[in-house]
Amino acid sequence: MTTEQKVLRLSIAVTVLLAGSGILFGLLSGSFAIVFDGIYSLVDASMTTVTLLVSNLIAASTAGGARRGKLVERFTMGFWHLEPMVLGLNATLLMGAAIYALINALGSLMTGGRDLAFDHAIVYAVVTLLAAAGMAVFATRANRTVRSDFLALDAKAWIMSAALTAALLAAFVFGHLIQGTQLQWMSPYIDPAVLALVCLVVIPIPVGTMRQALADVLLVTPADLKQHVDAVARDIVQRHGFSSFRAYVARVGRGRQIELYFIVPTGWPPRRLEEWDRIRDEVGEAIGGESPDRWLTIVFTSDPEWAE
Repeated sequence: MTTEQKVLRLSIAVTVLLAGSGILFGLLSGSFAIVFDGIYSLVDASMTTVTLLVSNLIAASTAGGARRGKLVERFTMGFWHLEPMVLGLNATLLMGAAIYALINALGSLMTGGRDLAFDHAIVYAVVTLLAAAGMAVFATRANRTVRSDFLALDAKAWIMSAALTAALLAAFVFGHLIQGTQLQWMSPYIDPAVLALVCLVVIPIPVGTMRQALADVLLVTPADLKQHVDAVARDIVQRHGFSSFRAYVARVGRGRQIELYFIVPTGWPPRRLEEWDRIRDEVGEAIGGESPDRWLTIVFTSDPEWAE
């Protein structure tokens, strides 16, 4: 699987399978922690499906063929803006689900906990741990080639799922071992306690993704890209004798939007369009990163107002 779409499809299929089994085993064992794990997976699967749709749109709009022509007619600015919106919504929903589960776990702890069938819970935890760990390794390796923010988030989600399932497994094994001992009074508190701990770990994890998504939606200028573009533009100004420049840079999902305005001194003799195009090529090569995800606009004007 060498494409973003194929990896996401496999991730969705495995997530839905684990979510269904989680809800079933959770109801059979009486574990709200397992039920939450299943619901959490369903939310993740639904958002991954939306992510896949956006990924397909971006891929189609930057590729060739008749389909691209129809998409470009209606969406001339592309679909990059959808990527941070989906990532931000995904992070928000996952945090919201974890906060709701935390409130329920604390309420259960205050009312005496709940009984749990540890044998069913252990079986679920073992199977889920193996599946999540396998998908985490697979998604991480696949993203070394694809280099996608979507796959990076998906791999992070699988790593998080594997770690949390390992915590559930340890708690369930402990609960099984203390049956018939002096510590058996702790059994009803194991499920809500481990759920509360899991939620406390889960809640902060999507914060970084949410912050980056918000920055992309608000078109916050990436400092490193702006510095690089400014350095290239200053060099072009010096070598070609322009007066100054204005640079506007934004990161929108995987897209990089760059607008460069070069202020040309008034009274210059006219040049052929081919000469201006050669300067544009020179600027584009110096900036680098040429791909369908780079939106580069270069303008030459003698009126600074056109660049403001």
